[in-house]
Amino acid sequence: MTAFLTLTETFRVAPQIEETDLDRAASEGVRLVISNRPDGEAADQPANAALKDAARAHGLDWLDIPIQPGQVTMEAVSRTAEALQQAGGPVLAFCRTGTRSATLWALAEAAHGSRPLEDIISRAAEAGYDLAPMEATLSDLRADQQNDPA
Repeated sequence: MTAFLTLTETFRVAPQIEETDLDRAASEGVRLVISNRPDGEAADQPANAALKDAARAHGLDWLDIPIQPGQVTMEAVSRTAEALQQAGGPVLAFCRTGTRSATLWALAEAAHGSRPLEDIISRAAEAGYDLAPMEATLSDLRADQQNDPA
C-alpha cells in the first residue's frame, strides 16, 4: 500500500501509486488524482492509462500534468493551481517519489494562493519534502502574484 502524505486538508502527495491504491483514495474522499509522472520513466511503472481507467471506475477524476525531473514549467504550476481550485474536494497527486507533486503544490500555492510561505515550506517538510532551498523562488512567485493587477 502506497503512503498518502498530507500537505493540507485537501491535498495529499504520494510516490508511484498502483491501481489498488485508488479504492483507498476514493474511500478517503479523494475527488481528483493528478499524475505528475510521465509514462515510461521506469520499466516497472504502471501505465497512466490503466491508472486513469481504474480511477474513473472508482468515481475519481483524473488529470495528467507530467513533469520530467527538474523541468517544472509555469504552465504546469498554473494547471495545478486551477485543478486545486476546481477539484471539488481532496486531491491526490503522485510522481515517482512525491517530490515533483509537492513542488508543484508549493509553487501553485505561492503563485496563486494565499497560504503563508513559511506554512508551505513547513507542511512539505512535515510530509518529508525539503523545499527550503526553494524559498527564494516561492517568494518571487508570491511577489509576482501580488504585483500582478490581473
